[in-house]
Amino acid sequence: MREKIMSKAGELFLKLGFKSVTMDDIAADMCISKKTIYKYFCNKEILIEESSAIMHKEVHQIIDSIIRKNYNAIAENFEIRKTFKEMFKTIDTSPLYQLKKHYPEIYEKVMSTELTECNMYFRKNMEKGIEQGLYRKEFNIGSYIQFYYTLIFSINSNTRSEKEAQQLELEALEYHTRALATAEGIIELEKQMQNTNTL
Repeated sequence: MREKIMSKAGELFLKLGFKSVTMDDIAADMCISKKTIYKYFCNKEILIEESSAIMHKEVHQIIDSIIRKNYNAIAENFEIRKTFKEMFKTIDTSPLYQLKKHYPEIYEKVMSTELTECNMYFRKNMEKGIEQGLYRKEFNIGSYIQFYYTLIFSINSNTRSEKEAQQLELEALEYHTRALATAEGIIELEKQMQNTNTL
């Protein structure tokens, strides 16, 4: 039951917003009593924190599944972006924006976890791109990871509209890729941008 509550809560939080969804809403949607929810979660903040952790775990599982398909480094980033665009297309307000605004302490915990995970993904992608001749060899990987991480999470944390955040993410991805790309990488980037614009 605990996992079912977290799953349903996460779904409602994403769809309707962390602030607006109440314990009553979750109970009503699941056709259970609010008392049942409080048996597992003593308050809404703990439910938000634990359901957010589950959502982030699922997000990273999706990223891992995309990486296993062995796209080239540039196509991999665009495929990840496309997948999350589909996942969040029915959401009006950026989830990270909501967390930062209404539950800053939970947001800080989420971000501290994300820092480690995302840095690993970014590093592996850059190393892969260098090996494939799509990214230049002569750049400081640590600095570029920091640049891209700061850019992406600044967009998501400070942009209220999910649709606007997704557009800015695409522009940030193009900007990031152009900074790294070799001549061959630019050709691949243009191909991915063309495919994105025709969707």
